[in-house]
Amino acid sequence: MPKKTPVILDEVNTQWRIARRPTGNNVQRQDFSLHEENIPACGDGQVLLRTLYLNLAPVMRMYMMGVGAAREKPLGIGDVIHGRGVAEVVESHHPDYRVGDIVQGQLGWQTYKTSAMTAAELMRKIPDRGVSYGLSLGPLGMTGFSAYFGFIDRGSPKKGDTVVVSAAAGGVGSIVIQIAKIYGCRVIGIAGGPEKCNRITQWCDDTIDYRNENVPARLEHLLPNGFDIYFDNVGGDTLDACMDNMNAGARIVLCGSISEYTTDEPYGLKNYARLRSANASMLGFFVYNHEQEFAQAEEDLATWILSGELTALVDVVEGFEAMPEGLARLYSHKNIGPAYCRVQGDCYDLE
Repeated sequence: MPKKTPVILDEVNTQWRIARRPTGNNVQRQDFSLHEENIPACGDGQVLLRTLYLNLAPVMRMYMMGVGAAREKPLGIGDVIHGRGVAEVVESHHPDYRVGDIVQGQLGWQTYKTSAMTAAELMRKIPDRGVSYGLSLGPLGMTGFSAYFGFIDRGSPKKGDTVVVSAAAGGVGSIVIQIAKIYGCRVIGIAGGPEKCNRITQWCDDTIDYRNENVPARLEHLLPNGFDIYFDNVGGDTLDACMDNMNAGARIVLCGSISEYTTDEPYGLKNYARLRSANASMLGFFVYNHEQEFAQAEEDLATWILSGELTALVDVVEGFEAMPEGLARLYSHKNIGPAYCRVQGDCYDLE
């Protein structure tokens, strides 16, 4: 393992807070306020955490709009923005944690945080697997777990299955297409633009560029016998188009609805009745229901990464000050793979 560099604490805790509610289909720099305050004191039963990485995800705009989700409470103007991250314990008065431990959990957009390491903050230690700890915000974290449990548990893949994945160059989708190939499936990836389609070609038997191609026509051409699994990350018209091409016994896994994150009204499916004639199923899932299995998923995903079977596609933004611009990139569909910000970096990044 590379030698760790001694931690030198900053003078202040820097935070990104909500300055105003976002409008339109993106976020603007004016929606954020950079705030500085004293580094919090570490009390009995607490640890002081120094942020190394912070996650960037489309759902964060929803938090900024004052809408809660899953275990996250709605945010008000002036609140620190929600966000999972990876941090190093730099001071500890907690019996189960020592200085130097690396943890993942709800840190918020800030460079320091004190925590009692409660279940509500979803904190957990990250084992040293010989790769950047930042991957715990991508393939070795909730993004990877969503791909793993959604595809394997809900999709029930078998060798030879035909699998369609939307947002196939995105955080979850880019992992699903690779797991599908590990399982011996035929894979069709839907992504936006030639660059993204070219980037995922090595894991896809065919790709569909939804920006420049007719998705329903391409699906009909590529799926003369229908699909066995559709892993849905976008919802909307794409989900409708896929449901016209189901094989008998097809499984549709509902993971995300990117196309609806900035719309006022939810999309209404037009052809859901086809599920009956195809004897098909449409299954949702909540990744935290698999919390007791996270360690096994992490081990399997790390094994695939270290063996070269799974490539850790990540879109890394450099520096805490770049967080707003990094989030805006997601709504412009510029990222390939899971996105996160490298605030400090770790021994594997700095070797």
